[in-house]
Amino acid sequence: MSEHRPGSRLLDVVAIIDTLVGPGGDPWKRQQTHASLARYLLEEAYEAYDAIQAHDLAALKEELGDVLLQVVLHARMAQEADEPWSIDDVAQSLAEKMVRRNPHVFAGVAVTGLDEITANWERIKREEKPRASALDGVAFSQPALALAAKVLARARTAGIEVSAPAPDSVPADEEALGELLFGLVAAAAERGLDAEAALRRVVLRRAEAIRAAEASHQAATGGQAEAERSRAPGSDDPIA
Repeated sequence: MSEHRPGSRLLDVVAIIDTLVGPGGDPWKRQQTHASLARYLLEEAYEAYDAIQAHDLAALKEELGDVLLQVVLHARMAQEADEPWSIDDVAQSLAEKMVRRNPHVFAGVAVTGLDEITANWERIKREEKPRASALDGVAFSQPALALAAKVLARARTAGIEVSAPAPDSVPADEEALGELLFGLVAAAAERGLDAEAALRRVVLRRAEAIRAAEASHQAATGGQAEAERSRAPGSDDPIA
């Protein structure tokens, strides 16, 4: 049996999708847009996550293939945009980022341990993506509960106090907390209230308040706050 260089089958996938989306290809795929496919990208990512949680590696292999399908589809459609780019541009950008952010592997930078590797990654990321706000880079389309945790974490890292009503009591363990949250969602549904939408609106209002506080502080300090934030360690997004 002939051996394939790792990644060689990706070229087959790209060629197949190019045929499906190109002239004479699959009519359904040809009429899709980035917006119409967006929900499938989320669904496939959730299914991959479920496979990971279930420790089902066979399912994970299949679900990652479905995620890859979405990536290649979006890249193929982008080739026909007003400012086109392709899967090669996606891969090149990723490759350059990995080399740039891992100087201990690719540039001979000496490190003493994982803490220094993480610190270098965060420093390089801040240089690449200077943040005007602690909330820059937050995915506001994520589920409301995850979004609330992310916004609070970013505000805490930036030293910004976020007002929130104090609950009568907080469960001592996650199981009890989960039951409490589930009960709140169930009670809201019985009253015709959308708990997801309600929490999202509150989080977005808090986000606006955080940005306003940042702008006010920056104006009062003549931009010093932004400079301090760009140097501040401790990002909660260590991967991308």
